[in-house]
Formats: sequence, C-alpha cells, structure tokens
Amino acid sequence: MSILAIDTATQVSSVAVASEAKLSAELTMQAKLTHSETLLPHIEQVLRMASVKKEDLDGIAVSIGPGSFTGLRIGLATAKAMAYVLKKPIVGVSTLAALACHFPVPGVRIVSLLDAQKGNAYRESFEWVDGRLVVREPISVEKTVDVVTACGEVDGPVVLTGDVIAKRIRGKIELPENVKIAPAHLLMPRAANVAMLGLQKLAAGEADNVMDMEPCYIRRSEAEVLWEKRHPEAAR
Repeated sequence: MSILAIDTATQVSSVAVASEAKLSAELTMQAKLTHSETLLPHIEQVLRMASVKKEDLDGIAVSIGPGSFTGLRIGLATAKAMAYVLKKPIVGVSTLAALACHFPVPGVRIVSLLDAQKGNAYRESFEWVDGRLVVREPISVEKTVDVVTACGEVDGPVVLTGDVIAKRIRGKIELPENVKIAPAHLLMPRAANVAMLGLQKLAAGEADNVMDMEPCYIRRSEAEVLWEKRHPEAAR
C-alpha cells in the first residue's frame, strides 16, 4: 500500500509518499512562503521523486490538527479534493500524535506541544507500548509553564517536542531534571510520521468520510472571538 501524506498544521510544509515497507520520498521545509504557494508544487515534486502516479496511490493521509487554522484548512481541502477526484480513501491524523512518532522508545513520556497563542499550548502526551502509540493524556489547551511543571511530576523521563519549544521553553523556562527537550530537527512535524499513522489506520479499515472531514481546531479562532465581542447579541 502506497499513500500520499500531507502536514501543513504549522509553518512547516511537509509532503511524503510512503508504504509499509519504506519512505519513498519526502519534502519538508519551513520558509516564508505560504502553504497555498508551496503545497501543490510539493505534491507534484514528491510524487515525481517517488516515481508514483497519483492514480496509483492507495490512499491519502492528512494532518488534521490542532495547529494553524489557515494551514489546516489548506492541507485538508487539498487532501479531500484529491481523494474525491481520484476516488481514494482518506484518513485524518492527529498532528500531536504525528510529532510523537519521532520517538518510538518505550518507557518515555512524549509530550507534544503546538502554539495555541497567548502563552498557551496544545498539549497531548503519549507513550509507546508494544510498538503502538498510546495516549496518556488527551488533547488540552494549557499555559506552557504549567505543562512544564506538570511534566516534572511524571514518574520517569519526559521528552518535549513541537514548535512551542523554541518560542517559549528553551532558555526561558527552567526544566525539571526528568524533562528533556528534543533536538531542533525533531521539533518539526513530518509527513513521514503522518504517513506511518495513516497507513496503520487504513490497514485497520479506519478511513474517514471525505464529505464531512473537519480539522481538529480545539479552540475558536481569534477572528471568531473578536467578532463575538463586537456582536454580543448574535453570540447568544
């Protein structure tokens, strides 16, 4: 089974073609260009690099958040359009779970963090058990400093990953002894990880409905909050 995987949940744009046996091609970059400018060219390039025609794909996996509202919409809209036109199964993958796939090591608590603005972070924690990624704490929005404090209370080693690290943790918050920060190249989302989890879901028959798939935003956008403040009568 060969699938196309897309991750545009953050400023990083990542596209990959993979199967259970190998990662055929991947393009991951963080630049000033927007996802609307880069995503389609990246998909074409990765398919060409992998020598796979889009018609020959067995499915599509896409990161569904949480993350950037605009990035998620662009990635999901593109993935859904391709799945619909090509008549291929599609599956959504948690951005935070995909980040945790960087560290397939048992006995370590992996805490994935993404920027939720205003000093907050989207947080979800995982452990690897018998070769499977298991959720230990479900997704929540918390103050970044509170997340670090809570990690210090975990009985065992903890690894932090995600884009919040460079913005608000490294060099800014003192870490408990059991907490380590992932190296820079393992803080970025990768479509290869989305592909790994997507392949598992498709193999288990867990394909999503292309017509009603939605991003996992967790919280409302700043635009929605501002609109409600200006129009309180309509928000009731």
